[in-house]
Amino acid sequence: MKFLKNLKKLKGDASSRIFYRKKDKKNSSIIIYSNKDKRSNLLNYDAVNKILLKNKILAPVLLSKNYKKNFIEIQDFGNQTIFEILKKRKINKIKIYKQIIDLLKNLQSIKQKKIINFTYKKYTIPTYTTKILENEAKLFSEWYIEKKLKKLDKKKFKKSYIKVIKKLIKKINLKNDTFVHRDFHISNLMMVKNEIGIIDSQDALIGNKAYDLASLIDDVRFKTSEKFKNEIFNFYMKKQKILNKNYFKSDFDIISVLRNLKIIGIFTRLAYRDNKKKYLKLIPYAWSLIKLRSKNKDKFKDLNNLLNDLNNKNK
Repeated sequence: MKFLKNLKKLKGDASSRIFYRKKDKKNSSIIIYSNKDKRSNLLNYDAVNKILLKNKILAPVLLSKNYKKNFIEIQDFGNQTIFEILKKRKINKIKIYKQIIDLLKNLQSIKQKKIINFTYKKYTIPTYTTKILENEAKLFSEWYIEKKLKKLDKKKFKKSYIKVIKKLIKKINLKNDTFVHRDFHISNLMMVKNEIGIIDSQDALIGNKAYDLASLIDDVRFKTSEKFKNEIFNFYMKKQKILNKNYFKSDFDIISVLRNLKIIGIFTRLAYRDNKKKYLKLIPYAWSLIKLRSKNKDKFKDLNNLLNDLNNKNK
């Protein structure tokens, strides 16, 4: 598209969308462009943002749209992600994370599931079904295993892996009754005039209360100590007044493990399909997070045995 050539293209992350900054002397906005086969993503993004805004959570406002040409224009939140802020040495990380937990508490209080999108059709936030969890976990076997195991081993491993994942998912205790951003980490949180705003919300689902907390605390892009993680976890538990702590912690561990297996698969795909090799550097920390959360021998016995077997075959 001709007009996009005159705009500043922004550095992308793991998204398939392309972002541009439109700027004049007074105003600045963001143009999000998507391929035609994935443009429904733009509808979802705006619909979820509207739900967030209606519930007094800072999210980008839609300024204009051209669905036929596969783009929307939204409010510009600037460049100051929480990730960039926390990279500074003298920043009080605990204080900022506690602010994020306050935001998460508000996010999880959202009861609204439906809204009219900009094509004047009803949008309903989907449920985080068992099938979705399984499909996400399959990204590990479909991409990482494809690169790590010989042809003779792949079919057998994949079959065993899916069986173990299904068994693990059945151990999840909590209901799917909470707004889940699904990518709630500090690169998707931005400081806008001393208030934290949320971006990249198009994949939101109604799911497990532990999911977004696991995304935040076990963020593969930002290393923190186990002590730090525990402090933030305990602060959340106190804030949300979780009654059954054992059930919640069990779900937190399982979800973190499933999420990081998915991330390893996604990062492998980005590296080999999209030639974004920088993501390979993040995989070792994802493995360390899986190790941290899979210490319960009874709960994770089958998965740990399978992953140990995988590592032994690759020595």
